[in-house]
Amino acid sequence: MRFYFTFLFFFLCNKYVQSIKNDPEQFLIGAGIYDITGQVAEIGFMGYAVPKQRGQGLLQRMRARAFIIGDPNNENNRVVYVSVDNGMAFQIVKTEVADRLNKTFGSKIYNEKNVLISGTHTHSTPGGTGGTALVDITTFGFVKENWEVCVNGIVQAIQHAHQNLQLGRIKINIGQVNNANINRSPASYLNNIDKNNYTDNTDHEMTVLRFESFDGKNEIGMMNFYPVHAVSLNNTNLLVAGDNKGYASYLFEKAKNPVGTLPGQGKFVAAFGQSNEGDVSPNLMGPKCIDTGLPCDFATSTCNGRTEKCIAFGPGKDMYESNTIIGQRQFETAKDLYDRAQTFLGGNVQYRHSYIDMQTINVSSRFTSTKQNETTCQAALGYGFAAGTTDGPGDFDFTQSKNSTNPFWQFVSAFLAKPTPEQIKCQAPKPILLDVGLIKPIEWVPFVLPQQIFQIGQLYIIGLPGEFTTMSGRRLKATVKQALINAGTWTSDSHVVIAGLSNSYTHYITTYEEYQQQRYEGASTLYGPHTLAAYQQIYDDLATKLARNQSVPSGPQPYDMRGKTFSFVLPPIWDGVPIGKKFGDVITDVNSSYKPGDIVRCSWWGANPRNDLFTEKSYLYIDRYVNQTWIPILTDSDIETRFHWKREAIDHSIITVEWFIPSIYPTGKDLYRIRHNGVKNNLFGKEPYNAFSKNFIIQN
Repeated sequence: MRFYFTFLFFFLCNKYVQSIKNDPEQFLIGAGIYDITGQVAEIGFMGYAVPKQRGQGLLQRMRARAFIIGDPNNENNRVVYVSVDNGMAFQIVKTEVADRLNKTFGSKIYNEKNVLISGTHTHSTPGGTGGTALVDITTFGFVKENWEVCVNGIVQAIQHAHQNLQLGRIKINIGQVNNANINRSPASYLNNIDKNNYTDNTDHEMTVLRFESFDGKNEIGMMNFYPVHAVSLNNTNLLVAGDNKGYASYLFEKAKNPVGTLPGQGKFVAAFGQSNEGDVSPNLMGPKCIDTGLPCDFATSTCNGRTEKCIAFGPGKDMYESNTIIGQRQFETAKDLYDRAQTFLGGNVQYRHSYIDMQTINVSSRFTSTKQNETTCQAALGYGFAAGTTDGPGDFDFTQSKNSTNPFWQFVSAFLAKPTPEQIKCQAPKPILLDVGLIKPIEWVPFVLPQQIFQIGQLYIIGLPGEFTTMSGRRLKATVKQALINAGTWTSDSHVVIAGLSNSYTHYITTYEEYQQQRYEGASTLYGPHTLAAYQQIYDDLATKLARNQSVPSGPQPYDMRGKTFSFVLPPIWDGVPIGKKFGDVITDVNSSYKPGDIVRCSWWGANPRNDLFTEKSYLYIDRYVNQTWIPILTDSDIETRFHWKREAIDHSIITVEWFIPSIYPTGKDLYRIRHNGVKNNLFGKEPYNAFSKNFIIQN
């Protein structure tokens, strides 16, 4: 009898497990997070291409956030989405990540085809990680230390997600984010023939995925897709940060992890992913002439013919407040959609990936705006590219929305490569400033690009290697939808999202009509006026073959930049302190007491933070004395703290830590202190040092 009941028990358990695995709304899911901050001092930032914007400290650490979604019945059938607090994802990063994953797990589980890496597009990230000349030139070349910490962080985040894999469910919810973005090139948008089909000139839609255990009792993570440039912090900011999306992730993880969990240390992971943000700005007050306060010229974004004085602001009193406002609005909408999510994803996990040479595509009249067969062009950048945008204007006399050339700059650019008549005709009406497709011998921009699509049940994620404008993104999503309808797999609850700045970076993709305007986005559309049409043709094919379970060719391999980069970045010089001083000696100490809303500030003689990245650690801690023990309550990842580095004389470093005490904060007799950890590098090698403020209290 005992044998019978034992057999029955194991039989029923096995049937239960099999029923779970065969549940169409069941996935193998895992989430992981890891630090990718990089060097916070002396290195130029990626994004604005302003050489003088070089790091002088840290506002918030940057993270890689990974999500694995798999078929519970087939361990080789899974996809990986990674959102990185970085300017963009690059091929040189993706290739190395795939190689390291292959060495750990084998090529069948995680590889270049089923791993999607998407940048949040923060413009306050340490640069030098792109590998190609154009993106690394303003940082004086490739910075291997920053590339390594990015690669390692992504791999570690994926490994953590793999270790956390469990059977679970994914809920989806879709809503609108109010008052968090505007179109920064409305003159171009108005050229679109289908503009009247939409209420707004930017997408307000946010798609939220809720990851939870099978029984719904344990929350695992959240990822969402919403388009807005991460440029709340402008090109005068010198503190490394994840901008508005990094801040939104910080808020969500803080809300979901246990009270007292330090940033980056909790199990719950929240990724605020990027989408078709090409012409989308968070600076809600719009562009104004900084000398007069009047609106800029609508078509050219100039003030008295000059680009430099037309700058967009808002919605806060300064860029740091604007950053928190836009991040807060994304967080609040995501949290609401997450809490109210009821619809489960259910069905297949599939992916398709192919490399395409974007310079050699014959585009069918079925997709072109001219309704004729067209071709893409060799890569080139126009004069409007050098004009910048209202989020970050350029220099010299470049202007958006002008199709004329300049003899002086023609002369200068011809030293790199002189456009051929065929290239001029192909790129028209773009006046070519940099013919990057012809510059030799190094690769200035990538040409062979990864094209990728995921299916997770009724959700389709398009991984795009560039910045699609609002309308170009809408048209591409409509193309994918129609392909799935034609293949018979589109249902009433199917949904398509764009994961922008993924796997590689090729600047912008506008519509054909927007391209004619030659504002910044059109001038930065590398492969000519029919670039979007080429993408529509590519993804029509990928989506169709995904739906029909057909294979796609791998395509030509992209150029591997590893070991072929250039760098003029010098290592940090040895550290010293003034005569009679030691590392960690206080320069300016704190007061004995503060009130809520005050700023606590302490400075020490320290060392260059490039000596140690303090990955998964912190350059600073705010400690509270509890039960005879100092407990860290804040780190350099918290928005209330700021870490500043300043060069003094030749080899001296001044370290300053600030704590912006919230206006609503408990007061009492608890003791607090500020602590700084650093590493000095001198004749005797690298050695750690510690620095402390005196104790203080917070009282009314």
